[in-house]
Amino acid sequence: MTEEQAKLVGRTFRHFKGNLYRLEGLAKDSETLEEMVVYRSLYGEGGLWVRPTKMFFESIQRDGKTMKRFELVEDT
Repeated sequence: MTEEQAKLVGRTFRHFKGNLYRLEGLAKDSETLEEMVVYRSLYGEGGLWVRPTKMFFESIQRDGKTMKRFELVEDT
């Protein structure tokens, strides 16, 4: 994870399907050493999730549109 991405810990993101998540921290897979993002759902039971950093910050294509998988929600 880059220094810029590390500054996003504690910030809220919207998944492209609409739900909100808070980026909780950074981790490494103990077997592969792949960098991971740890994030928490801000709905329901508030589950804790992990996803490869590359995937968390990537752009995807859906219905002919390119969008970020997780979009930073601006502070108000």
